[in-house]
Amino acid sequence: MPVLFGMKLSFSTNAFVRRSIVQAVESIAAIGYPGIELLADSPHLYADSVSESELSKLASVLDRTGLEVANINANTAVGYYGRDFWEPLFEPSIANPDPDLRRWRLDYSKKCIDMAQVLNARCVSLTSGKLVPGTPPDESLGLLIASLEELVTYAEKKAIRIGIEYEPGLIVECCEELAELLDRIDSPYLGANLDLGHSHVLKEDSRAVLRTLGKRVFHVHIEDIRKRKHYHLIPGTGDIDFPNLFAGLRSIGYTGFTTVELYTYPHEPETAAEQAFRYLFPILDRTT
Repeated sequence: MPVLFGMKLSFSTNAFVRRSIVQAVESIAAIGYPGIELLADSPHLYADSVSESELSKLASVLDRTGLEVANINANTAVGYYGRDFWEPLFEPSIANPDPDLRRWRLDYSKKCIDMAQVLNARCVSLTSGKLVPGTPPDESLGLLIASLEELVTYAEKKAIRIGIEYEPGLIVECCEELAELLDRIDSPYLGANLDLGHSHVLKEDSRAVLRTLGKRVFHVHIEDIRKRKHYHLIPGTGDIDFPNLFAGLRSIGYTGFTTVELYTYPHEPETAAEQAFRYLFPILDRTT
């Protein structure tokens, strides 16, 4: 099992959208990952339609394979539209200016928190959502904060942590903005779902990012990036210095899961997952 100073490697099922959730679990386990991130969206675990029996079956498969659930990825809302899309869809978000759409996403996010509890997940990740024309950034941020305050209250009762993922082009799109948000909502149940590939795209210094967020990093996403383009690549095929990245995580005492997120490989998820594992495991082993 690839473990580094208590940190473990996992893989996200959002690469396996052309496979069932059970097939994804079995494939990821067979490769050797000790952890898995579950997509809380269509076609895997769309919280508005997944049944108790489906969750029970999934829990049994997870138990049989020995995989730990690193995170429930509730970043996207493709299922809301009732059909597949070629890109991840963040809206409607918990900061959407339409109160009905915002309420739907809030309620959906609470269902994801419930699902995390059932599946023994460590946390649930969310994004801030996109800036909507006609709603200035400050107003969008106010809506986001109000929604998060409600959501954090719910999460605290369930003992599930919420990790906000910043991403280029969203309301919260960089480390500085996320740190300011976390300062405004002071809760041990609200932190960062830190995608270090996004940091690379934004030309942020990963060590500085990790120092800034510190113990507020609940879960980590990694992928490779080439020439700062926001397109998730298999680790080892881009420009990211992974030994430095893992050393940075070690420097802040991070002991959670680091999830490889390669939703850009739905045509060959098994190959992508295996290639990433083969590349990253020796790096983890050398850094131990």
